[in-house]
Amino acid sequence: MGWLPTDKQERKSPGTPEPVMGETVAGRTDGGREKHLNEIKRRLHRTLVERLDIATLETMEDSLVAAEIRRAVLQLLAEDPFPLTSEERSRLAQELEFEILGLGPLEPLMRDHTISDIMVNRYNEVYIERFGKLELTNVRFRDNAHLMRIINKIVSNIGRRIDESSPMVDARLPDGSRVNAVIPPLALDGPLLSIRRFMVMRPTMEEILTRGSLTPEMARVMEAIVQAKLNIIISGGTGTGKTTLLNILSAYIPDGERIITVEDAAELQIQKRNVCRLETRPPNIEGKGEVTLRDLVRNALRMRPDRIIVGEVRGPEVMDMFQAMNTGHEGSMTTIHANSPRDALLRLETMVNLAGYQIPQKALRHLISSSLDVIIHLARHTDGVRRVVSLSEITGMEGDVISLQDIFVFDRHGTAEDGAVLGQYVATGIRPRFADRCRLFGVPVPDEIFLPPAEKGRGTSRFLSKAK
Repeated sequence: MGWLPTDKQERKSPGTPEPVMGETVAGRTDGGREKHLNEIKRRLHRTLVERLDIATLETMEDSLVAAEIRRAVLQLLAEDPFPLTSEERSRLAQELEFEILGLGPLEPLMRDHTISDIMVNRYNEVYIERFGKLELTNVRFRDNAHLMRIINKIVSNIGRRIDESSPMVDARLPDGSRVNAVIPPLALDGPLLSIRRFMVMRPTMEEILTRGSLTPEMARVMEAIVQAKLNIIISGGTGTGKTTLLNILSAYIPDGERIITVEDAAELQIQKRNVCRLETRPPNIEGKGEVTLRDLVRNALRMRPDRIIVGEVRGPEVMDMFQAMNTGHEGSMTTIHANSPRDALLRLETMVNLAGYQIPQKALRHLISSSLDVIIHLARHTDGVRRVVSLSEITGMEGDVISLQDIFVFDRHGTAEDGAVLGQYVATGIRPRFADRCRLFGVPVPDEIFLPPAEKGRGTSRFLSKAK
C-alpha cells in the first residue's frame, strides 16, 4: 500500500539530519533503557520517512494510513535486535504514528476532550488548561528543533509560513482549533506555541446551569431576549466562555431566520439550517489578498440576513455592525473583550475613534445606545468556574452618558477553604424595559423573576426603575 519493501540493512542518505522524537512517557524505570528506546524511536522514524511512499499515503483514508504505519513500525521492531516487551512495542508504534500523522508529543493532549488549551512555553515545558485551571504536564519535546518541526508542520498544512522574516503566525487546525506560534528572534527562550482547542461537543444551556454558571431564571430571560430579537453583546476576558455562550444563545433563534456568521477564526457552531459562515483571510506572502472582518460584515449586508453574528468585534468593523443593527437586522449578536459592561461600552467608543471616524462623542454614544440592547458579562473566577456575573440593559442616554442598568448580578461573598468562590445570583429588583418587547414577541417573562430575593413570595409588584 504505502510501504516499500524493507531491507535488513538500514539505509541512510549522506547528510540526512536525524529526526528527533519527543518523550511523552510518564512512567520511566531504567534511565539507560529509556535512552535506548529513544534511540530506537529516532532510528525507526528516519527509516519510516525514507521508506514510506508519502504520495500514496496522501490518497488513502486516515484510518488506513494509521494501520499501515503501525504495521510497518511493528515489522521494523521485529527486526530490531534489542529485546522489547509487548507494552514497549505498542508504545513505540503509537508514538511514531503520532509523529508522522499528528502533532508528535502533543497528539495525546489533542485527543483529550477535557483539555481546552495547550501552551508550550519551551520544548521541555508544556501546560494545559483543564476545567478552567492550569496544569503542568510531563509532555516533552526532545529539543527546540523538534518543536520547530511540529510548528512548521502545522502552518505548512494551511499554506502559511513562519521564519525569521515572519516570526509570528495565526493558524487553524483541521478540527477548528486555533494556533498561535512565535519563534526566535521574538521568542527569547525558543519557539512558543499556543493551541485553543475547538470543542467538538459544545456545552448546552442545561450543562452550564449544572456547573452554576447562571440560574434558570437568567436562562429563561436570555432565551426570551434572543427570540424577541434584541441586539446582544457578550463581554468578558480571555477564556471566560464568550463564544460558548454565543453558541448556546444562537440555539434560541427561530428556524425560519437566515443567519450570517462573520469570524476571524471560525469557532461558532450554529445548529440551525439556514446559516452562511464567513471567515477572514490573511494576506499572502506578497502582502495581498487580505479579507478583513469589516469586508465580511459589509458583504453580509448584501446577503439578505435576518441576523448577523460577529464572532468578536475588535476594530473598524464595529461601525458597520452598528449600521446593520440599525437597518433592520435586529437580533444580531457579537462578543468583545472587556473587564466590565461599562468597559465594553468604552471599548466600542475607542474602536470607532481608532477607525478614523470623526463623530462627536454624544452622537457616537447615541449610536451605541440605539444599536445595543443587552450586555451579558462573563468572568472566570479563581476556582476555575466561568460565570455570568451580570446581565445589563442599555436604556438610552442620560445627558452625555449611556444609561446602563443591571438586571441580574453575581454577588460574591468570599472564598471557601477549598478555593471555591462563594456567592449567589440575585435580581436587582429592576423590571427591564425589554420585558414589554418580549411579551409582544410571544415570549413573556414573569415579573416575579426580576424581584430581589427579599421581595419574592410576598406578592408584591414593586420594582426599581432608576437606571445607573
